[in-house]
This record gives sequence, structure tokens and C-alpha cells, in this order.
Amino acid sequence: MRIDPSSSRILVTGGAGFLGRHVVQRLRQEGCRDLTVPRSADVDLRDPDATLDLMRQAAPDAVIHLAARVGGIAANRRLPGTFFHDNLMMGVNLMEAARRCRGGKIVLIGTICSYPRMTPVPFREEDLWNGYPEETNAPYGIAKKALLVMLDAYRREHGLSGIYLMPVNLYGPHDNFDPEDSHVIPGLIRRCVEARRAGVGSITCWGTGAATREFLYVEDCAEAIVRATTTYEAAEPMNLGSGREISIRDLAALVAGLTGYKGEILWDTGRPDGQPRRCLDTTRAAAALGWKACTPLEEGLRRTIDWYEKRA
Repeated sequence: MRIDPSSSRILVTGGAGFLGRHVVQRLRQEGCRDLTVPRSADVDLRDPDATLDLMRQAAPDAVIHLAARVGGIAANRRLPGTFFHDNLMMGVNLMEAARRCRGGKIVLIGTICSYPRMTPVPFREEDLWNGYPEETNAPYGIAKKALLVMLDAYRREHGLSGIYLMPVNLYGPHDNFDPEDSHVIPGLIRRCVEARRAGVGSITCWGTGAATREFLYVEDCAEAIVRATTTYEAAEPMNLGSGREISIRDLAALVAGLTGYKGEILWDTGRPDGQPRRCLDTTRAAAALGWKACTPLEEGLRRTIDWYEKRA
């Protein structure tokens, strides 16, 4: 089911969040004027009746489901049941409401936390079911992966149109910089900026620094999501990534340099590293969407740091 943003009604859950506000901005740039962007304070997607009412009122041609409970390793360890329940129920209720209302195309945003802990690098979509996810975020990853199964089941039984996209770790302006719940890049930026301003001689990071990650600038991800919404129709899930892998130790040094922090970086090896490596194969996205991430990590970090410094 192909979607023309300029002539379609589009519902974006989580549209006021980090990724959501960039997707909404991209949709508007593509000419979309009929947008429904509910706030969580007004519509609780964990409530099936509230979700059904939203779907009936919005009557969308497409739903981009970005609402989620997310966080870094600390948040995943502290709230595993909440992360499993909330992410699963929001997706389940949304797809059931779409089925009952004969809603339009569903765009589900998954996570690379669904991949097995020891997935060969680069991660290929075909490897998604070849093992259990990294334990620190398995409840979140399995809840998201279950929605892929439901989407496939509803497609086959009810004819529901939908696609499933898996972005790698995102970063950029409007990210969550909370010291307890943030992901690695905003957490590092905040610690380095605060330490520089306070003249602190050292900061401590979790783990050994040996784990690797791949990062995707949020505006590049928003472009890919909108492009997939308009053109992608296949049942197979799709990776969205930048193709660059970097160790957490090297990332910390890079962020320190870009923020002007000259102190020592220490490592708390009693804390978990999480998944040993993360780097995606994005061949499918390149072939199906003609899309490739265009923002280099250093440039994206500079923009993110500048945004944070002006507001901190």
C-alpha cells in the first residue's frame, strides 16, 4: 500500500518524542497537512478502548507507530517488566484497532535489541531469530519482536497492510539527556559538558569500553522512515543504520574531544557492557528505498552537542 504524504491522513504515535518530532517535521516537508499527533497525556495506547477511539477519530491512511518505553542499560535493568508490557500492549492495541477499523498501512518501529546477543556482524535481517537477545534488554527486544510476528499474522489472516523497520541506536537534538535513563551518547555528552563546566578531573563510564555500537543521526532515520512509509510494502523487516561501528571507549574519547573536556575517562568494569557488538547490514534499505545515511558521526555529534549546550 503506497502512501502519498501530500494527500494522505497520517497518524503518528509518539510524534512529540525524540524521533517522532523529526518524523513529523519530515512529513510536513513532504507536503503532509493532515497529521494526527496524539500526546500520551491524552491517549493511553496501553488502553485498548482509548486506542480504538483514536483510530476511529483519526481514520488514517497510514499509522507510524513511534510511541515506546525506551532507555539505556540502567533503565532496562530497572524496569524490565514495564518495558515488556508497555511496548507490547501499545503495539497489540494499535494493530487490533487498525484491524477493527479497517485502518491503513501500519509502520512499526522495532529495535536492534531484538537481535540475538551473538549475532554475526554485520547484523542481517535473516539472523533475527537465531538466538536469545542480550539479557540486559531482552524484555524490550522480545516485546518488539513479538509485534513483528503479530503484524505478519494479521497480514495473512486479516489483510492488514504493514511494514517493520529496525533502526540502530539513534542520537541527535531533542534526545533524552536524563542521567538515569539516557542512552550512551546523550549520557556521555551530559557528563562531559557538566564535568568541563565544573572543572572535574575525571568521569566514570559503565563497562570496559570494549563493546561496539553503530549510531544513526535522528534526521537520517526520519528520512528513511518516511520514505519506507511511502514506498516499502514487503513483509520482511528492514534494518536502518549508518554502517559505521565504533567502540564505546573510542566514542567516549570522541565526545570528550568535541565537548572540550580534557579530564580522565575511567571505566567501571563491574557494570555491564551490554551486547558485545552492534553493526547492521543495510543492503535491503539501500535496494528497496534508495536510502543511505548521510550524516557522519562527528558532524552529528557536533550538532547534538551544540543543541544541548544551548539548553543545559
